[in-house]
Amino acid sequence: MRDIRVATVQFQHAAGDKAYNFGRIRHFVTEAAHARVEMIAFPEMCLTGYWHVRKLSRAAFEALAEPVPDGPSTRDLLDLSREHGMTIGAGLLERASDGGVYNAYVVAMPDGAWAVHRKLHVFEHPNICAGNRYTVFDTPHGCRVGVLICYDNNIVENARATALLGAEILLAPHQTGGCNSVSPRGMKPSDPAVWARRHEDPAGCEAELCGPKGRAWLMRWLPSRAHDNGMFLLFSNGIGPDDDEIRTGNAMVLDPYGDVIAESRALGDDMVVADLDASVLPTSSGRRWLRARRPDLYESLTRPTGQEQETRRVRFGE
Repeated sequence: MRDIRVATVQFQHAAGDKAYNFGRIRHFVTEAAHARVEMIAFPEMCLTGYWHVRKLSRAAFEALAEPVPDGPSTRDLLDLSREHGMTIGAGLLERASDGGVYNAYVVAMPDGAWAVHRKLHVFEHPNICAGNRYTVFDTPHGCRVGVLICYDNNIVENARATALLGAEILLAPHQTGGCNSVSPRGMKPSDPAVWARRHEDPAGCEAELCGPKGRAWLMRWLPSRAHDNGMFLLFSNGIGPDDDEIRTGNAMVLDPYGDVIAESRALGDDMVVADLDASVLPTSSGRRWLRARRPDLYESLTRPTGQEQETRRVRFGE
């Protein structure tokens, strides 16, 4: 890996309005280009909208999806990538050749190459399909990148498997914060009244978004994904109302020690830029620990325990 300047974005998408959402992507890519950014991450399903899809009929849900790479959104991302010489990641619904619909993340690269990750742990709609592979690829910027979407990052094995496939940078697009977790000590919904008063009481709103419903929850585990596996991590998220939930933003970049090197506390759409120092990778704790692994001891990790459940059941306590 070489040194690279990256950016990650938080923005409030419009449900089902791909033209508006792509306009926000174009806006931030243009800003990033002025800052000489070479790679930028946008949130999960930011092109199609996210939380409203659970209420859609099967026909409406499938109509929102597009093929990759031949659909208009991927073509637009590839054009924008070529225009600015920048690798761009953004989320949407993918309609596969077999008719299945996936929560997917497209990464468009300026040489015309592309990659797509299908979320492994899905729950967004009764008819959504789960991905079945990890996504790690080389970019024309001289770095190897992996993608895990939102809940994928909750499962520690996913981050480790991605690192073992050589990922040096992990793109972690989310739509999170303000969720009603079934865990008594997990996330809880953010107060809509606090969000509505954000201009009159910005400190109160920042405390709501950065407390246990948002940033404080992230900081329990997100840094460990970077630290334990020796990867840079680009966390991108929604911000503001998303159907009946309020996303908490907190876009951030973490280094391979799990330290936050750039982040946003903005109460609205925002972008943060960071320079990744490749020299810290080889001797980071996580990279060294990968070399000390004992694979002969890990057979139990792939053996079913009988307690496994579909993600939807775990997520909603069904």
